[in-house]
Amino acid sequence: MSEQDRPASFTAIGVAILRAIHQLHDGQPRILDDTVAIPLLGPKTMRWAETNIARYQTPGMRALRSHVVLRSRYAEDYLCQAVSRGVRQFVLLGAGLDTFAYRQPEWAAHLRIFEVDHSGSQQAKIERLKEAGILIPSNVEFVPADFERQSIRQVMEHSHFDFSAPAVFACLGVLVYLDEASIEAIFQFVGSLLRGTELTFTFSPKNPDAANQFGDESKLAEKVAAFGEPMRTHHDPSALRQQLLKCGFSVVSFLEPEESRRLYFENRSDDLPAPRHSSIARAIV
Repeated sequence: MSEQDRPASFTAIGVAILRAIHQLHDGQPRILDDTVAIPLLGPKTMRWAETNIARYQTPGMRALRSHVVLRSRYAEDYLCQAVSRGVRQFVLLGAGLDTFAYRQPEWAAHLRIFEVDHSGSQQAKIERLKEAGILIPSNVEFVPADFERQSIRQVMEHSHFDFSAPAVFACLGVLVYLDEASIEAIFQFVGSLLRGTELTFTFSPKNPDAANQFGDESKLAEKVAAFGEPMRTHHDPSALRQQLLKCGFSVVSFLEPEESRRLYFENRSDDLPAPRHSSIARAIV
């Protein structure tokens, strides 16, 4: 299958639905205020989601929704801190239907935002944006890429990415679908960039209990595999830390469950669960 013929991502739509449901059915305060997810999905998809809302209220799906909104909030919070230090580039690896660029706050006005993804997914997203009447901001650049067939450095060399300046990278819900060589290539590339560059990413833990924190992991894996997006790679945090340090990062940290609870889940008006395991990491060059 050529890059042009590759279909839009099924998991990207599923993740956007979870963000939309968080806006409509979860209590306050919201972990992530995503004002764009609902119009981006469109009336037809939202009607289907509302008709099938019971399937999104199981313990496993609530935990998955919690993880999805937490990872975006965490990445955006650290992006804000980086912008305050003068960073002006934000790269979304495997952007999917991420909406940050279309609800960007004032502090992001001077950012150059690069959405890196398969061209099929990008075209589907652009069509959804047009149908919803959502304008593409002038500081957004779509960068087509296939992480398992192309060098990420060469991909970014064909964009307006400034290699002489630091950047913030986010790679959320992506690594589990890539092979180990592609993941290593991403780590090596980001780790080779200017000091002060950061990478926030999610990973699937090897620990069986952690892997099943979203319910029956085998059923979830079977479902996404049926849509051509099999889960392929799982990580042990200690080995992951060593891998990142070898790739050029100087600091590696993991968002632990207790920290998640303290920062994002206290004083909620519902019982949206904080994560039970660490699956979000941040690395600094």
